[in-house]
Amino acid sequence: MLTAALPDREPRARALILRQIKGLFDQVRVDALGSVIAVRKPRGKSGGKGRKKNPTRVMLASHMDQIGNMVKHVDDAGFVRLNPVGGFDIRNLFARLVTVCPDVRDPSKDLPGVMNPGSKPVHIANEEERKKIPEVGDLLVDLGLPADQVHKKVKIGDMVVLKAPMTRIGQTVVSQCLDNRIACWLAIRAIQKLAKGPGHACEVHCVFTTQEEVGLRGAGTSAYAVEPDIGIAIDTTLCVDTPGIPSEQRVTQQGKGAALTVMDSSSIADLDVLESFEKVAKRKKIKHQRSILPRGGTDAGTMQRARSGTPTFTLSCPTRYIHTVTEMTHLDDLHACRDLLAAWLAQV
Repeated sequence: MLTAALPDREPRARALILRQIKGLFDQVRVDALGSVIAVRKPRGKSGGKGRKKNPTRVMLASHMDQIGNMVKHVDDAGFVRLNPVGGFDIRNLFARLVTVCPDVRDPSKDLPGVMNPGSKPVHIANEEERKKIPEVGDLLVDLGLPADQVHKKVKIGDMVVLKAPMTRIGQTVVSQCLDNRIACWLAIRAIQKLAKGPGHACEVHCVFTTQEEVGLRGAGTSAYAVEPDIGIAIDTTLCVDTPGIPSEQRVTQQGKGAALTVMDSSSIADLDVLESFEKVAKRKKIKHQRSILPRGGTDAGTMQRARSGTPTFTLSCPTRYIHTVTEMTHLDDLHACRDLLAAWLAQV
């Protein structure tokens, strides 16, 4: 089932996460912006010496929001117009099934729809009209309902998300919004793996953040409250190793393991933290690769600047076709990220 969660519209994802993490943490709270902050105290070892205090306080940030649209206008004929929330490539938005969500908490009120540009079909369009690439403002959602029913059921601000199933293809998993449900999965699975081990000396603050896709907002306020000694953002990153892309623009390669992000446009990784992940990966023989993302950022950007500053790093999972409904992640990369995160936490 689709778990729709646009920025500031995350109740469904939050409820699912709260169910999944039950019993894993010593304290769980939801902050003012809706981020889930789950704290796991040290286990099985004496507290290790941290950078600021003892034990070391590690904040893991995995954003639970996704890109999508909000209802901007419903016209007299009942067609819905959209306002983007986060960045889609318009070329991937033609002839798509969508879901309009009038109630952020109740999926039973969701309405299926079709999204298309409000333009002539190819049969009657002239050559110039066929060449035009529509803009977001040209898109409309057709709910297949009389106008009066649409006006009764739909209001400005309702979230509209793309509809696509999660599926296994070869050695990969494919779905919409793997950015960044992958990171939520990774954080939970890494903590579960950590819980089965001999223990850990650090205090883990696992934060499932809100509003990342519109400016890394939730991580900033959460980090201000947590005051971490080390901040680790978990996210997807570009994997553009497909035909037509020069090798120097790949960012990562599928199947080559966890991506150790050296820098992106929001932050530069703390070198000590980056190298500590690299050492663990080599010692545990976990596949890994360094990467630089020339555009785009992660929750590390705001964690780094919170209060008096925090050493930060982004652990990324290579993903093809990001910000489409066919985001694709190799299972080897997914498992490498999980295993590396758990192993690193065990030795902090």
